[in-house]
Amino acid sequence: MMPISPFTCSRLPTIQFGEGQINHLPSYLANYGTRLLIVTGANSFRATPHWEHLQRGLRDHMRSWETVTVTTEPSPELVDDMVNTYYSSSPAIEVVVGIGGGSVLDAAKAIAGLLPHGNSVMDHLEGVGKGIPYQGPALPFIAVPTTAGTGSEASKNAVISRRGENGFKKSFRHDTLVAQLAVIDPTLLASCPPELIAANGMDAFTQLLESYVSCNANPFTDALAWSGMTAFRDGFWAAWENKQPEATRCGRSQLAYAALLSGITLAQAGLGVVHGLASPLGAFFPAPHGVVCGTLVAEATEINLRALTQRAPHSPFLTKYAAVGNLLSAGHSLSQEEALTTLVNILRQWTERLDLPRLSHYGMQVSDFTKVVANCRGGSMKTNPIELTAEELQVLLQRRL
Repeated sequence: MMPISPFTCSRLPTIQFGEGQINHLPSYLANYGTRLLIVTGANSFRATPHWEHLQRGLRDHMRSWETVTVTTEPSPELVDDMVNTYYSSSPAIEVVVGIGGGSVLDAAKAIAGLLPHGNSVMDHLEGVGKGIPYQGPALPFIAVPTTAGTGSEASKNAVISRRGENGFKKSFRHDTLVAQLAVIDPTLLASCPPELIAANGMDAFTQLLESYVSCNANPFTDALAWSGMTAFRDGFWAAWENKQPEATRCGRSQLAYAALLSGITLAQAGLGVVHGLASPLGAFFPAPHGVVCGTLVAEATEINLRALTQRAPHSPFLTKYAAVGNLLSAGHSLSQEEALTTLVNILRQWTERLDLPRLSHYGMQVSDFTKVVANCRGGSMKTNPIELTAEELQVLLQRRL
């Protein structure tokens, strides 16, 4: 027996999880103020009966609100425009509520952080901003995910993007940006089409796997990541197929839980090569984040395993990868070598079954490899279980071109 090594757990939101939780949102908001800014996507939530029910509940609780929509990954301009619009509003906004997918939650999170101050998100954006430390305070931020993928409801970073030749995908990050409250209702996933379930689900699984084998992983994050991967294994396919009502209902619950845990573990332990590459790929090409994760994870895992086997054959990360291989093969007692092979094969089968687009679908060419690799060495790559060479990264991109 050995003592547990020291670790740190950063701030988490209060979590309300379960079917029907959206119906309690008006009463939950009573603790945070009377003047709301509600950030949603353009259609998915507003097209459901939940939107009218929420508005009735807010009126019953004597709340007033403004609404804005986010239809793409949030850019600095989008965030700044919304901050400028509501910074001097009267009466003042007291709480920001994000109801939507990861882009909506990231936008709402950034707005909540900047509204008390009225400045630009570019002042604080990592790597491309002015480098001004953010000190807070932020307005209370309430996160209500309507997809199951990014885990933004449980993390302290808002991902802000600008696409194009000089594009970027960077984080505005601080502990005070963590949601005060995360309301996770699996019934909201009913509005997600299969392709969105596929992309977001694979993003969640990738986050769980990468945080499990992260250099910063610890027993706390390992337990959560393992629980999340188990839930994903048991529920994802039923949620994606949407064939039998009870199986779909259970699958959505498992998937929503897995996505929540993926947000917690990525915030605490970090990620790896897939998310390292996803940042420049999402900046330079119109490739949705979840699709990038799903299309890369199988080959990224194989390349990590090959590098570990060749350069660090006694690495404990090989044991952890093998454990995941056994988990995904329904808990079979495979040897380490068999489990590693099984893991890669299962991930490749998932990629094919979901028909995830290749990178060329979004305009990527071999000539783009050097630029993507040159811009992928950010925070996520630093916690990959082994440092990969530029040549290995280019092989990975080539496999999914």
